[in-house]
Amino acid sequence: MRKQEIDHILTRMLDAHSNVSDLNITVGRPFQVESDGVLCPVDLQPPFKELTPFQTETFVLNLLNRDRRLTETLLKEGSCDMSYQLPGKARFRVNIFSQKNNYSIMLRKLETKIPTCKELGLPSAFYKMAEEKNGLVLFTGATGTGKSTSLATILNEINEKKSVHVVTLEDPIEYEHPHKKATFNQREMGTNFDTFANGLRAALRQAPKVILVGEMRDRESVEIGLNAAETGHLVLTTLHTVDAGQTVNRVLGMFGVDEENQIRIRLADTIRWIVSQRLLPKVGGGRVAAFEIMGTSLRVKDTILHGESEGKTFYEIIEAGEAFGMTTFDRSITRLYERGLITEDTAMAYASRKATVGRGIDRIKSGRGEKTTDIEDLEVDMGYGRPQRQGA
Repeated sequence: MRKQEIDHILTRMLDAHSNVSDLNITVGRPFQVESDGVLCPVDLQPPFKELTPFQTETFVLNLLNRDRRLTETLLKEGSCDMSYQLPGKARFRVNIFSQKNNYSIMLRKLETKIPTCKELGLPSAFYKMAEEKNGLVLFTGATGTGKSTSLATILNEINEKKSVHVVTLEDPIEYEHPHKKATFNQREMGTNFDTFANGLRAALRQAPKVILVGEMRDRESVEIGLNAAETGHLVLTTLHTVDAGQTVNRVLGMFGVDEENQIRIRLADTIRWIVSQRLLPKVGGGRVAAFEIMGTSLRVKDTILHGESEGKTFYEIIEAGEAFGMTTFDRSITRLYERGLITEDTAMAYASRKATVGRGIDRIKSGRGEKTTDIEDLEVDMGYGRPQRQGA
């Protein structure tokens, strides 16, 4: 199988369905693409009803293209990450991994056009994040929830308005930022640096004002990131957590118990925003993002320093901080329902606190004059509780 054949198959897969986000190549299955969050088979000529181990391994060898570092990483660690360019068509973030003595390949399609906050309809807090001078901005959520896209919009906002030096450390480079007002140096893991910790350590000597770190994966990278935030840099990064509270706990969990108080103090001083994302199925197809956004405040700092307690949880602080650009997932989901972007079933399925979202939906329905319950034909039992007369 030659590169031309690989490119032909990838092109056919991209064109097979609308809104393709991922290409899935797995032994025992046909070529598949993920469209609007659903896996769909791809019809090719000649047909591939079930891919064989030999076919996927041949695909892997062509993608690796005799790269010694990637091949050694795959054999030693069981998976490797790389980027792949389909000339004139698309760029991909590729993960190759072994399973059951076979190889599977996942290709995430990377967008070439950098979206703006306005185009995506992002909350006003995103503009405030782009105005920050220093500190730590954390984006959290599961893989594929749009963290990289959100970070790209903030960097684009900085690029439009500030004459600063921006260094990005990515695995791989997803959005290619042109030089506008800002000067961008984008570095790719494996090609330009070996680990995020080493890349971040080197970035501190490259005179940036803004540093993007693709992911804080370990204690060392978190520690250097905190140092950078404390010394006047704006550090943007991601973590795989589901909400603000879990994000703080995840960072604390990377350090020993004897260091906890010191790390709490450093986090309280450096954290500017924590944004958690989820992608929800949209009415009419596609997906739409729901956010939990927590900015810094005296209450937030106090809770980071001393931990959550009854009546003083991050959820309650965010709920009370709407005037400062904060929002809970539940409020974000309720707004999406109000705008007609998601169904009631979707809203309830993705809610953090179903009772809160349920009450919000009922208020919206009442305002529209819609019924809020399916219970009908209720009558007041006028005789309930009255003493029965003798002989009755």
